[in-house]
Amino acid sequence: MKEDSHRYDDILMLSHHVSRRHRQMSMSERAAQFSPFAALTGYDAAVRETARSTEEKRELSEEEKQILDRQVYLLTENARQKPAVEVTYFKPDGLKAGGSYVSCSGRFRGINTEKGLLVFEDKTAVPLSDIMSIQTDLPEISDSQGYED
Repeated sequence: MKEDSHRYDDILMLSHHVSRRHRQMSMSERAAQFSPFAALTGYDAAVRETARSTEEKRELSEEEKQILDRQVYLLTENARQKPAVEVTYFKPDGLKAGGSYVSCSGRFRGINTEKGLLVFEDKTAVPLSDIMSIQTDLPEISDSQGYED
């Protein structure tokens, strides 16, 4: 084994070869040759995805459900007026458990009862089951939070 450690002694002190035909590469050019072979390809994306936070969907109380039902009913009754509406709803995350709360606003178009969707004039649709709150410029909805007995 001792012989192997002295194998290249005859060339160790020679000067570094410099080509006369090709210019010398910069350090960044040399590094770029090897970048496609990164050992941890996709690691940064996986770390970002793991760090991204989601929320759990909050369950509405029976009273809150009644208020929303009343608001949806009043919106439907006044659909011809195309009232301005802002809806806050839970949007499930496509990649992991939970999701986030999102607000969407526009002019109310109607309710798709078959699919259970609140539909805006621009055809944006929000699942009724995910709606947390509704704000609108209709006085009947803005003034009262629930059923009027």
